[in-house]
Amino acid sequence: IMQYGAAVVIMAFDEQGQADNYDRRIEICKRSYDILVSEIGFPAQDIIFDPNILTVATGLEEHNNYAVDFINATRWIKQNLPHAKVSGGVSNISFSFRGNNTVREAMHSAFLYHAIQAGLDMGIVNAGMLEVYQEIPPELLERVEDVLLNRRDDATERLVEYADTIKSKGKEIVRDEEWRKGTVEDRLSHSLVKGIVEYLDEDVEEARQKYARPIQVIEGPLMDGMNIVGDLFGAGKMFLPQVVKSARVMKKAVAYLLPFIEQEKLDNPDQDQSSSAGKVLLATVKGDVHDIGKNIVGVVLACNNFEVVDMGVMVPAQEIIKKAKEINADIIGLSGLITPSLDEMVHFAKEMEREGFTVPLIVGGATTSRIHAAVKIAPNYSGPAIHVLDASRSVTVCSTLMNPEAKGDYVAGIRAEYDKAREAHLNKRSDKRFKTIGEARADKFQIDLTKVAPAPTFTGTKVFEDYPLAELVPYIDWTPFFHTWELRGSYPKIFDDKNVGDEAKKLFNELKGNFP
Repeated sequence: IMQYGAAVVIMAFDEQGQADNYDRRIEICKRSYDILVSEIGFPAQDIIFDPNILTVATGLEEHNNYAVDFINATRWIKQNLPHAKVSGGVSNISFSFRGNNTVREAMHSAFLYHAIQAGLDMGIVNAGMLEVYQEIPPELLERVEDVLLNRRDDATERLVEYADTIKSKGKEIVRDEEWRKGTVEDRLSHSLVKGIVEYLDEDVEEARQKYARPIQVIEGPLMDGMNIVGDLFGAGKMFLPQVVKSARVMKKAVAYLLPFIEQEKLDNPDQDQSSSAGKVLLATVKGDVHDIGKNIVGVVLACNNFEVVDMGVMVPAQEIIKKAKEINADIIGLSGLITPSLDEMVHFAKEMEREGFTVPLIVGGATTSRIHAAVKIAPNYSGPAIHVLDASRSVTVCSTLMNPEAKGDYVAGIRAEYDKAREAHLNKRSDKRFKTIGEARADKFQIDLTKVAPAPTFTGTKVFEDYPLAELVPYIDWTPFFHTWELRGSYPKIFDDKNVGDEAKKLFNELKGNFP
């Protein structure tokens, strides 16, 4: 790199994973700077730090300071790491509002306004998705900056409420109240699927009055709605930003009901609900900062009388092991969204085996699968190792594992199922027959040295000045682009996919609007 005079982009990752707070950002950037400048002699002016712009307004409290931490880390880098530059992927900040360009444009512009003042040198952003800062409507700007600067506890709710009134295409106020005419169950389901909080308290209260016990509201209409969310997400018809909004609605609904559930326990101390259904330890594995699914699982289990201990994100295996021993956990649940988390789960299973654990291990997350659990995790742990498809199934799985009469048959069934899946997977791989070294050499490419290659039409570098970029577009393979948005399929066949085709077309049409 130094030989060719190229610059380097350093992202704030290290052996522990992604930096998601101020201290971790400056720690990693300082360490990287010292290695590059002091030990290697790399030119400081060719170092570009990307301290991770992460999504805000997710509904999760621990994400509220992400923008503030990035801005403060940028200021620290410019003050303490001479000549270094700072960059970042600006569109990440507004990922929660994908599909609402009005809000996203305002968030991008306001974020850049504050980040540039702190020293941001460059940003990766669609220039077509930037509003002029001074022209952002005052009410929208106030709510956007409340979120970005973490100025009030209800900032996310207020911005989501405002966003729900905006039709991005025409930037006009649009309200569809037809769904309010349905039953309370239908209204709650609609609110969960659409991520609507405006009428949530009154609908939850109506449901509480209708059902005999508050827990039945959670186990009934709320879980029914979350099952729909899970099915849509699993089918590729609902996507991560929408799921984040649904999780926020579920969290708010449960928060409304919890005081009534606690009061019921106090009023009826002899009911079965007063004793814990089991102690479940949850954690997102080392190197992974994603916790939306884990948080939903925690809420659902807690509402079904499980004692849940949540260790948060990026938790090393030994810390989980230590905590499990400390609290005498009945079940350990691991979550992960990124691909490296799969290897960390395998490592954790080996550690559980080495430490002599026998308690059930359940795993879940976007990248996890039944096949991975069967082929990679289960063989490394003699105790039960089970993949849970989504949060709605977690209660059934954990309840069965805590039932002495049902556990044995259930675990035996899972093991038999995984043995069969593992055998099928290995047989599929064994169908491949590789050539021997002798066969490969005999089949080598034959070069006819008597033939002379034709002379090239030119040598050196050919430069195309002012070449129309639109002519290159038909040659682009957009498959990785769709994969980034978790839309599985190859371009252009993905447009005909019965599950994700419509969403792929919509996303592609939005993209084409930015082509020359």
